[in-house]
Amino acid sequence: MRIGLTGAAFVGAVAAVILTLLLSRGVGHTLRLLLAGVVVGVVLGATTHLVLLFTPDSLQAMQAFMLGSTAFVGWTSFSLMAGVWLVCVLAAWLLARVLDGLSLGDATALSLGLPVAPMRAALVAVLALATGTAVAQTGLIAFVGLAAPHLVRSMVKTTHAHLMLLSSLVGGVLLMSADTLARGLLAPQELPVGVLTAVLGGGYLLWLMHRGGRHSGGAA
Repeated sequence: MRIGLTGAAFVGAVAAVILTLLLSRGVGHTLRLLLAGVVVGVVLGATTHLVLLFTPDSLQAMQAFMLGSTAFVGWTSFSLMAGVWLVCVLAAWLLARVLDGLSLGDATALSLGLPVAPMRAALVAVLALATGTAVAQTGLIAFVGLAAPHLVRSMVKTTHAHLMLLSSLVGGVLLMSADTLARGLLAPQELPVGVLTAVLGGGYLLWLMHRGGRHSGGAA
């Protein structure tokens, strides 16, 4: 059942990414891509609420899923996520050179002889598999994937090959720390870890925006 759920999550993640890319007409325009992502998120959220409206018996399970929790994770889920993690890390390692090239811009990557379009599609597939698997097992746990690479980049300057491996490890540490805090903060009642990461991650995102605005203002 877990494998089927993960497969369905992977298909859904790929479909959401493809729909977002179609609406934004590619990845060349950042603002349009962000707006397309917001639109797809709103539509899928409305679809979820419609499902809850017509199947009220699933409300409790869906609520736990939408708040995010590691309480669903047993040895079967752990083994499945570990296997997918190994596959995704290996694939990302092989594609790291492409990411190094893309960070310099599409024109530079093409001049280096990198097959940008197929490699970008492969990266999206790896991302969808990793994200779909994690969300299928734990529910919606926000901001960990945003905070981990920023923390790694702030501590070390490295290539994407090492960045992705270190980010996955730092993300695991962040999630375990947040889960431990969520279990003990309101003990004996357990706070959903997704709520805690959303609050902390939102504050971290605001700090990043403030720091970025201050630096750009100083540069001006």
